[in-house]
Parts: sequence; C-alpha cells; structure tokens
Amino acid sequence: MSFASIAKRALAALTAGAALVSLAACGSQHAGSGDAGADKLEVVASINQWGSVAQALGGDLVDVTAIMTSTNVEAHDYEPTTGDIAAFSKADVAVVNGADYDPWASKAADGTKATLVDAAKAGGIKEGGNPHVWFSSKVRVATADAITAAYKKAMPEHQAQFDKLNKAWHEQSEALESKIKDASATLKGLPYAATESVAWYLADDLGMTDATPKGYATASANESEPSPADIKAFTDALASGSIKMLVFNSQESDSTTDYLTSAAKAADVPIVDLTEQMPKQYTDLLDWMTTLVGDFADAVR
Repeated sequence: MSFASIAKRALAALTAGAALVSLAACGSQHAGSGDAGADKLEVVASINQWGSVAQALGGDLVDVTAIMTSTNVEAHDYEPTTGDIAAFSKADVAVVNGADYDPWASKAADGTKATLVDAAKAGGIKEGGNPHVWFSSKVRVATADAITAAYKKAMPEHQAQFDKLNKAWHEQSEALESKIKDASATLKGLPYAATESVAWYLADDLGMTDATPKGYATASANESEPSPADIKAFTDALASGSIKMLVFNSQESDSTTDYLTSAAKAADVPIVDLTEQMPKQYTDLLDWMTTLVGDFADAVR
C-alpha cells in the first residue's frame, strides 16, 4: 500500500461517518469506562496486527475485536461495514494504525466513549509518512505503552495486572530487538529494493539501505503505474548486482511484480516474500516480526 489513495480513503471515511450516525443512538454500556464491576474491557482494533498487541497487553481482562484480519483484503480499498462501525460504538478502547492508513477507523471511534490509541501518533509518525508503522520497533513499543495506559485509565483497579502484562510484552519485544541486532551484523548497509515500501521500517531497523530505483519508488508511492523506463531501471539494477535483495509484497502482486521477481531470480538476487497484513498462522505481531527478521537474515546466508 502506498501513501496516497486519498479519494478512496475519503469515501471510506464518509461511509464510516454515515454509519456511525445511524448507530450512535443504539450504543450501549459495556465493560470498562471506569466501571469497577466490569469483567472485561471491550477493545476494537482496525487491523489484526494491533489487535494481537491489544490482546497480549490485556489478557483475560479484555475482549478484542480486530476488523481487518485477511491478507486477501487490500487495506487501501477497504470500506467498513455497519457491523465494523458498530464494534467501535461499543468499545471502551479503540486502537487504530493512523498515518492515513485507516481513517475510517479513526472516524468511527470519534464521538464514542472509546479511548483512542493511534499507533502512528504514539510513535511520532506524522500524516503523510510511511503508514506501515507496525514494522517499526519504535512504534510498536510506543503503541504498547499507550494501550496499557488506556487500559489502566479504564480499569484502574487492575493497574498491577496491566503492568505485569506490559512487562511480559516488553520482555518479548526485547528478545525481538536482540534478534534484530544480531541480524543487522549481516544486513547492515545491504542495498535492497522493494516492490512496495511495506517493510521499510523493518529494513531500516536492520540497517539496510533502500536502493529501489527512484522512478519506480515514486510511482509505487503514488499508486500509479511505473513507466517502462522505471521498470527497465529496476531490472537493470537487479542484473548488475547493485541490488542484493528484493523485498516482495505478495499481497499486492501483478504483472509488473511478477516481471520483477522473475528478473531477480534470473540474476540470483534473493527474494524475501512477505505480506502487508499479518498472516493467519500468526496470532502475535512480535512472533511474525521475529520470523521476518529470520527471513531477511537467511536470505543472504
């Protein structure tokens, strides 16, 4: 997914707003929101990546609903259903990605009782920046702490348990950071190119150098078709050996990416195949990131 597609996002946001108005009158009180007798907090996350973090940090004190859970769905084309909007109207805590990735979710949470956690804002990523912020170590940590703060605000009587869960999450995150550090010993400075800038933050954390030809990268960021010259520059770079790895987002494959992956194979350039959304075989964002770090390191061994 690129940084643009403003028109589609605007339409989705308007749809969310209209649905929210129709559902506002039927919203009911749920667990949390300062209710000391509540059993669980109702939590909704726009995407399963952040939903998994919300679950890990809440344990049996939360009931988490993730809206987008499939790698078959193109996030920038997603339009929420009335059921999706209803989930936000019932939530005590809402976790969105931000950075113009899921504006429909922020819109749906606006005006509800939910405490909003915006991952991009928590991690200091501004609107217009690369929106795939779950790949960033900095953003993951900041978002986890923001979620914990929201939980403690909603259920202050369970602060000690939320702190314990937060500590356990940080221990797992630190183990991932150790793997990233180890992998960067091999990958630091390695020039790579990407069919889309989905995993840019992860590659940056690994110390790699983005060598995606500028024309192609610009076209991809603007969701426009790369020119024949852009594609030739890409394949020439692969053939010359100046690109040492190709990062391929298989969730967004087409004839152009098929051509580029074929060119990479012909030039013996290793390919790291990943998706934008967390695959169904993973229920934990950190586990998925740990696997990807291994995939990056193994590709050049």
